Amino acid sequence: MQKLYHTTLTTPIGRLGIASTRKGLFRILLPESDGRGTSTRLSREFPLMSLINSRRKNRKAARQIVEYFAGTRTEFTLKLDIRGTEFQKSVWKAVSGVVYGEIRSYSDIARQVGKPKAVRAVGSANKHNPLPIVIPCHRVVGSTGAMTGYGGGIPMKEALLRHEGMKVPGRFDV
Repeated sequence: MQKLYHTTLTTPIGRLGIASTRKGLFRILLPESDGRGTSTRLSREFPLMSLINSRRKNRKAARQIVEYFAGTRTEFTLKLDIRGTEFQKSVWKAVSGVVYGEIRSYSDIARQVGKPKAVRAVGSANKHNPLPIVIPCHRVVGSTGAMTGYGGGIPMKEALLRHEGMKVPGRFDV
């Protein structure tokens, strides 16, 4: 049984769940309004993995996320354990190339991965991004600049973009 080391981290956008395997950072769970904890969510999603509460195994990821929210880190240097389809991985790799303080459209990403008509599929891949913030899917917007879709909700997406210095209409700030 594979081990999944998890912990939580309090951030300006709420409590994030962080989970790693021996290979690297595996999941970042955005805060949910229903209040379900990290271990409950992970055990539902990965019933065949052995969950181990460990701040130590997630120390580097937690530190880099804290630095991101403190404004002293603009890119992450973490080992990742990314699992998905080849298409999803190609989208997440393209999204990882969108640098701090910039945005791209779903159409831009679709063209970049060589599937210019797969805009909705790019949106779906972003929806299933296992590592939000580290793989910055919040930097991907509609072709008109509209804030469309985000696992943590549009207000959180807007807050993350404002944190990075983007001017976006929003309801709250980080």
